[in-house]
Amino acid sequence: MSSNNHIVTAEEQGARLDKLLVDLNSDASRSQIQSWIKDQYVMVNGGHVKSNYKCQEGDDISWTVPEAEPLEVVAEDIPIHIVYEDKDIAVVNKPRGMVVHPSAGHPSGTLVNALLYHCHDLSGINGVMRPGIVHRIDKDTSGLLMVAKNDKAHASLAEQLSEKTIDRKYVAIVHREIQHEYGTIEAPIGRDPKDRQKMAVVEGGKDAVTHFKVLHLYPEFSYIECVLETGRTHQIRVHMRYIEHPLAGDPKYGPRRTLPIDGQALHAKHLAFEHPTTGEWMEFDQEPPEAFQKQLDELQKRS
Repeated sequence: MSSNNHIVTAEEQGARLDKLLVDLNSDASRSQIQSWIKDQYVMVNGGHVKSNYKCQEGDDISWTVPEAEPLEVVAEDIPIHIVYEDKDIAVVNKPRGMVVHPSAGHPSGTLVNALLYHCHDLSGINGVMRPGIVHRIDKDTSGLLMVAKNDKAHASLAEQLSEKTIDRKYVAIVHREIQHEYGTIEAPIGRDPKDRQKMAVVEGGKDAVTHFKVLHLYPEFSYIECVLETGRTHQIRVHMRYIEHPLAGDPKYGPRRTLPIDGQALHAKHLAFEHPTTGEWMEFDQEPPEAFQKQLDELQKRS
């Protein structure tokens, strides 16, 4: 269990306790927070209150995140494209539509289930549900993902992520023609206050920086390359929507009228990092999947 503490600010006064805790726990849903309060994992000024308690400036909120109920993660013979593998690391080309790690809603069929079958040694730093997983990409985002096969490798890769020395480049198809070749989006990301299932650019969110370059313009669409300086949840999807160029096919952040593609047109194309044992600079490139490429071909025909 992990213990946490927060003093309510003037700006937060009047907020419901459960809503404020959702803002302070980006990985937890409102129903989870309410169950924590009900089961007395949350205290305000040393006492227990209800979920609808209206917070007052100066309130001392303390809470303990309960251990998740362990789920059995089973190795499954699911075909995956392992681009590179040695005794320390693996680089996988994740297909569109595959969830990275098991959860209550996706107990099987994930990349982790497949990795447990194909790679017998995975780091245990992130626990039983996320063995070997150093970073994630969304279910409907395809492309390159690095996997740690032991704890030493995991710690090294995680440190490189933290120090922003890992090179990650994505390609995406976005709505509307971007009128400048390069751009940088620097806007904080947090939970969308209007829809807790979404992220958004919000005041007080976590710092997020995305650089982009226009690769090609098509009628009503742009093909771009994005470089992540930070790795926030849904970062590229949220940032491109923020500048009014949402990703094509994005069911959560894009318009209804879009390209006939199953999920956002986003692909992790390039990944480069220092090998955790040898120190060698490793670079990997993977072209977008067939469905993505087909959409580019169709856009080219329209030009």
